[in-house]
Parts: sequence; structure tokens; C-alpha cells
Amino acid sequence: MTTTTLAVLVPLLPFLGAAAGLLLGRTAPGYVRPLAVLPTLASLVLAVLVAARQAGGRAIDSATELTPTGSVPIELALHIDGFAALVAVLVGVVATCVQIYSTGYLRDDPRYPSYAALVSLFTSAMFLVVYSGDLIVLLVGWEVMGICSYFLVGHYWETPEARAASLKAFLVTKLGDVPFLIGLFALGTAAGSFRITQVLGTVASGGLHHPTVIALLLLAGVAGKSAQFPLHTWLPDAMAGPTPVSALIHAATMVAAGVYFTARLLPVFQASSAAIVVLACMAAVTMAGSGLAALAQDDIKRVLAYSTIGQLGYMTGALAVGDRGAAVFHLLSHGAFKALLFLAAGVIIHASGTNSLAAMSRMSGLRDRVPDAYWTMTVALLALAAIPPFSGFFSKESVLGAAEDAAAGHTAHVPGAAGWTVLVAGLVTALLTAAYATRLWLLAFRGRGAEAPDHGRQPLAMNAVLWVLAVPSLAFGGLAFRLLPDWFDGHGLGPTTTTSVLGTGLALAGGVLAYGAWKHTTALAARTPLGAVAAHPEADAGVVEAEAIASHEPAYGDIAHAPDPADPGRLLLGPLHRHAAAGFHLDAVYTALFVRPVLAGASLVRFLDREVVETYVRGAGALPRLLGAAVRRAQTGNVQTYVSALLAGTVVLAVAAVLVATGA
Repeated sequence: MTTTTLAVLVPLLPFLGAAAGLLLGRTAPGYVRPLAVLPTLASLVLAVLVAARQAGGRAIDSATELTPTGSVPIELALHIDGFAALVAVLVGVVATCVQIYSTGYLRDDPRYPSYAALVSLFTSAMFLVVYSGDLIVLLVGWEVMGICSYFLVGHYWETPEARAASLKAFLVTKLGDVPFLIGLFALGTAAGSFRITQVLGTVASGGLHHPTVIALLLLAGVAGKSAQFPLHTWLPDAMAGPTPVSALIHAATMVAAGVYFTARLLPVFQASSAAIVVLACMAAVTMAGSGLAALAQDDIKRVLAYSTIGQLGYMTGALAVGDRGAAVFHLLSHGAFKALLFLAAGVIIHASGTNSLAAMSRMSGLRDRVPDAYWTMTVALLALAAIPPFSGFFSKESVLGAAEDAAAGHTAHVPGAAGWTVLVAGLVTALLTAAYATRLWLLAFRGRGAEAPDHGRQPLAMNAVLWVLAVPSLAFGGLAFRLLPDWFDGHGLGPTTTTSVLGTGLALAGGVLAYGAWKHTTALAARTPLGAVAAHPEADAGVVEAEAIASHEPAYGDIAHAPDPADPGRLLLGPLHRHAAAGFHLDAVYTALFVRPVLAGASLVRFLDREVVETYVRGAGALPRLLGAAVRRAQTGNVQTYVSALLAGTVVLAVAAVLVATGA
């Protein structure tokens, strides 16, 4: 079987599995789980075969015209280089793990058939984005992922949070997709083709007109899809969906699509220095802002969501300094440990028996109850914090090393200011990342909240997946930075001494600061009434509330809603904590800038329709109604009246005729 045929089957098999799962979900429920897992697993095997055959060598290109358009042609095209081959393997690994994990996590969910089918369709769409050699076909996968995320985030549609989150995710990403679509059309028109190879050839020959406008239009779509500032606000709210969906979106699909697209078309962005500076600033604000926000969140999934935003900021920062190898290296490394983090969080939530107990301030005794999640999440958090020798250290250092080179002016097409911006923001974020990773570990596994009911040991499928993902989270980075340069343009990915020392030192400092703050707040909380109930949840809440009032502390009727007195994030952030916890009020800004004007416009249109348009409509109907009423009064049913009226009319006509004749 040819490599092209294998590549075509990679996105096709999950698509067929999704279709079959939807058709058989009600009539043959026993086939749903095999149809969810086996096609995705088969696609993973085929993606590995494609990667083995491509082997980081010459790109595999194949195309056939989809339909005559009369202008710029649209083609079913494949363009598989080293980047595409390895990203497809990542997608296959994470999607297969998510499908296997979901068989246990959602085993009692009545909507599991539709859920599994949508996950398969989601996976198929991402494979299409990865392998596509035509921008319009890539756009199809891009938009299919958007609609899949809408349905999957809103899986628990009975809750208002899930409904609002799914709608918000759809609208915010569409806000970026509109200029993205315009940018694609402009790019295809300028190049005379939507084929990626021809577009890149046009850029290389200097034939791309208005590169700044095109690049900025495309960046809007990238910011929406990959949750970069200022279109990142949908991602934390998307945590209302099932946890396996969060793992899929954050690790291998959706948010990875924007970074991958930028990496594939990086020369288009490098054709404009202004676009590169915008990309660098976007990455810097995203990294630092998300790190501060993560340090203030109580929900474990929202911490991980802001963490994803920050790690994606590292990737876009690497692209801003012209190193797509470092960006995709971190994409691969991040995919492994972020999937592990979310799936381990899912085990914690599943052990509590409800999605509502994801608040870290309410966790207690989890280390012994979920040992698999404890050990594997520890590995993933060390990788996230970039502590050597875990995978995150090597991939993050490749980004910082690329930024250092750009700051020194050693990178073509990249302004030195962009390099310094990414480097400084990346180092600050290294400290923040280690701080919130340490805080998460301490609150989740050494917290003193009210212990949730024990729902027994988790299904084997869930725990087994955690250990599978722990292997690349631990070992991938050390092997990859030696092997991947042959796949990624031959550019070195090894850590440099300066950034390694600075980055690791800041990471260790962040961890120590978070631990010290936790010890201080824990000791302080033990001496307060609210701290006493956190340490002894069996205490009477009414007594504690009375003591809190007497000591001038805030009183809470339900102690579960009280702020955690042992939260180190409050001490570290100080007065900034309230703003960081609210995402720096960007949602309020968007409400003022977009939501309220739209609602006001809708109210004005409704008023004009009701008071102006309907007035004319009612008036047009009133005149015939009045004439009808007048005519109806003449219909008395009296024959004499009709004859009299006829004679009177005849007399009037006769007189009129005589007058006309006389006048003539």
C-alpha cells in the first residue's frame, strides 16, 4: 500500500467510525465502544507507518483537483513533511488514550454514543488539518473542529455553565475565524493557488502583496483557535465539558491547530516585520497573564486551562523568533504531559463522584485514594514546570534558546525587539509556571479541605492510560532534542547554558516560593476559626460561623464557599489576586465593548420593527377594514332600499349626462 493511500486512510477511518457510531448508537449499543476505540487506534498505527516512511526526509506531496472553480483551483492535496508526520502521531496517541479513558469515565453516561462519535469526528478533522496540502481543505477540518467543540463542551447541556461555555467557545473562535477566512482568500488570490507549496513558493519569490494585512488577518484566526490573547477567554470556561474532552482539546486538537498552521506557513508571517512583532507581543502577554491567572484559580481544571494558554504562548513565542522546530517540539512534549494532567484530574473528579468537586480548596486525602493519579500527575507537573530531566525542560529550553538567539540578532527576518520580548516573558513565565504547578500539587494532594465521599477504585482503563502517558512525559524530551532536528529543518534543539541556568533557577525559585507561602498560610490558617473547619471538617459549621463573626472574619453559611485560608496564591499575588482570579476582567471588557452594543442594537431594531414598521402594516390593514365596514352597513337586506338607491343613482347619472351635454 502506498504512503499516499495510508495517509488518506488516517483521517478517513475515524470519520467512518463516527458515522457508524451515530448510526448504531441506539440500535446496537454493544458496538459503540469498539467503534470509538478501534478506528482511532488503527489511524494511530497508520500515522506511525506514514511517519516511518517519511522519516524526516523529503516531503510527501500528492494532489487531485476537487472541482473546477474557474479561478483559483481547490485541490485534495497532501503535504506531509517531518512536522506533519510527527504531529499526526501525537494526535493519534492522545485521541486513542482519550477514547480508551472515556470508556471508563463515561461508562454510565446515556449520551456516550454521541460523545464517542463526536470525539472520533474531532480527531478526523485534526488529522485533516495536519495532512492537508490545500488551505481550503485545511479550512474544512478547522471549522469541523469548531462545531465538534461546541457540542462536546456542551455535553452536560442540562447545566447552564455548559450551555454558556459551548456558546462562548463557538462565538469567540468564530470572531477570529471571519478575518482568518478573508486572509486565506487574500493569500490564495495573491499566490494564484491554495496549495501550501505554491503559496510558500510565492512568498519565497517575493510575489506576496500586502503581507502585513494578510498575516494579521490570519493571526486573528490563530489567536481564536489557539486561545491566545485577546481571544483566549473561551478556553477556561470550556472546562464545563467532560474532562477527557478537555484533554483532547488542550493536548492534540483545536488549540494545537493554530500553532501548527502558523508553523506550516511561517514564511508568510516572516514576510512582515510588523506581524512578527505583533505575534511576539501576543505571545508575551499570553504567557505572563495566563501564569498570573493560573496562580489564582481554585478549580483544578481552570488552573490547567490557563496553563495550556501559557504553554501555547511559548509555542507562538518560538514562532515569533523564527524557530518552528522549537515550537513544534514543545507542541509534542506539551501534548503528552498536558493530556496526562487533564486525565489525572479526571480521575480525581471521578473519585469524588461529581464534576462539582474540582475545587482544590475542598480536596483532602487524595494521595492515598488515587495513587495512580498522584504519581503520574506529579511526573506531569514536573514536566510542566520544566524541571530537568522531564520532557518539558528540553522543549521549553529550546524555545528560550531560540529567543536568546533572536535577541542577540542572530535570526534572520526577526527583529531583536521580538526576541527580547519573548525571552523576558518566557523567563518570567517559567517562575510563574513552577509556582502554580507546586500550588496545584500541594492543594490537591496535601490539602486540608472537606474530604469527599470515596467512590472506590477507578476503572482500569483510566489508570492504565495515565501510566502510558507518563512515559513520554518523563523520557520524550531527552531523546527528542537529539532525534528531532533531522525532522525539523536540521536546526538544533538542544538547551543552551544561559537559558537553562536562568530558566531552571527561576522554576526552582517559583516552586520554593509557592511551598513557603503554603507552609506560612497553613500555619496561619490553623489559628483562625475558618482554618479550624478546614483542618477539622467534622466541626459544626454554625459554631465556626459564629466564631468568625466574633473575630471579624467573613462569615459563610456554607463553609465550602469560603476562600481557602491556606491558599498560597493569595499570599503570593496579594491585591492582584482578585483581578487574576477573574481573568483580569477581560470578559467584562468584552461585555462592554461587544455584548452590550449588540444587545442595544437588537433592542433598537426590535423597537423600530414594533413601533414603526408594524404601524405602517397595521395602517395598511386598517383602511380596507374601514371601507369594508362602510360597505357592510349598506347591506341591509331590504329590497326597497336597494331599488331606491338604484333609482337615485340613475337620476344622478342622468343629471350628470345632461350637464355634460349642455356644457359641450
